[in-house]
Amino acid sequence: MTNQPDTTLPYAGIRVVEFTHMVMGPTCGMVLADLGAEVIKVEPVGHGRQGDATRQLLGSGAGFFPMFNRNKKSVALDLQTADGKEAALRLIATADVLCENFKPGTMAKLGLDYPTLKHLNPRLIYVSHKGFLPGPYDHRTALDEVVQMMGGLAYMTGRPGDPLRAGASVNDIMGGMFGAMGAMAALAQREKTGMGQEVQSALFENNVFLVAQHMMQFAVTGKPAAPMPARISAWAVYDVFQVKDGEQIFLAVVSNTAWALFCDAFGFADLKDDPRLQTNNDRVRAREWMMPILRERLAAHSAAHLASVFEQHGLPFAPIPQPQQLFDDPHLRATGGLAPVELPDGRQAEVVLLPLTLGGQRPGVRLSPPKLGEHTALVLEGLGYSPEQITQLTEGNSTST
Repeated sequence: MTNQPDTTLPYAGIRVVEFTHMVMGPTCGMVLADLGAEVIKVEPVGHGRQGDATRQLLGSGAGFFPMFNRNKKSVALDLQTADGKEAALRLIATADVLCENFKPGTMAKLGLDYPTLKHLNPRLIYVSHKGFLPGPYDHRTALDEVVQMMGGLAYMTGRPGDPLRAGASVNDIMGGMFGAMGAMAALAQREKTGMGQEVQSALFENNVFLVAQHMMQFAVTGKPAAPMPARISAWAVYDVFQVKDGEQIFLAVVSNTAWALFCDAFGFADLKDDPRLQTNNDRVRAREWMMPILRERLAAHSAAHLASVFEQHGLPFAPIPQPQQLFDDPHLRATGGLAPVELPDGRQAEVVLLPLTLGGQRPGVRLSPPKLGEHTALVLEGLGYSPEQITQLTEGNSTST
């Protein structure tokens, strides 16, 4: 890990200032930071605030801050004061991109909305992450789970009559990724026009994009898509199997060639030769009586043995680990998908990197998730503040250095 910029990364030299919390906005900044941008996270202090509230979350939110705030610098400012706001404006004047994900109207109350800031910095690209794009719903408060429910994803994920949210913050994360994508597009356009612009990304619209394949299924077939647990699968064997010692494994046999390989591998000659099971569509129609036979026969094998046979024959399979078990996944470890970080409380951990390579390398961790105000003095000095002015601005923020 290094505190030095990596000039080989594509967004080295780009300065991003973010006013973000939770997951959506921080994801946008994290993507740009991982790709080389200098990302400065402005965190609120004073008036009862102690930085990004995500720092203090428990339970399912405990991983938010350390996951989505690596490779960033933290500047702590009281934006309710004239001096704090002036420092923020001086910082924004040097920025290429600003990211924010607060409720509609919050940034305007602070005088940090795009119509105001574009006069200060005409080249600024202003990325807003909201619940909804402008329209009839934009006054509503949205959360990932809210838009999953209203946007059809929970219906598709759960069993019929039992809508269920996805097991990760899919809209927050993807919404932040689309925000970063919009920032990249705006940076490219700025090269042609010399001007910045506003970019908007929203949870609801992101969720609708995720379920668009099911909307198009209806447009093509005239039939509503069934929830995933109740769907008629396009493939005959595409299921989770309960096997020896109570283990589970996902197995897939999706073509006629794969069916022959599968039957040969396990000695199922009777099924291979059965005239009712000769094509994939035959097997789909026979699932009601075929699947109980397969479940009974495969239940005697261990998950490891089934995985070995499927891998040997090039057939799709998957173990079903809990998330924490992925820290020991041999592929993730061998390919450099995990990187060491220091948590804000000083403990050591590993974090998952972006799922891409550039020139064969995974963009890594240059900065651990910052302590609150860790870079305030350094950044303010770069804006021309004197040591005395910095002391006045950071008084009461003992973590500033």
